[in-house]
Amino acid sequence: MRDYLTDEQVEIEIERLKESEEVKLAKAEQRFKYRRRQYMYTLRVYEKRGAELMKQGVTIESFNDEADER
Repeated sequence: MRDYLTDEQVEIEIERLKESEEVKLAKAEQRFKYRRRQYMYTLRVYEKRGAELMKQGVTIESFNDEADER
């Protein structure tokens, strides 16, 4: 037979887990991994846009020249 937790027991366990150093450490790891993935996705977007600009003949110098004219 399986033991089931009451709603009150569930709430108590949630509060205990929220204060757990192990949970805090695992959440920090998850945030770090998520930030790295987001950064990777951003770099992929930049790479795709850079390829489009290169096909159009745009170079980094094009932007430097434009800034010099201002």
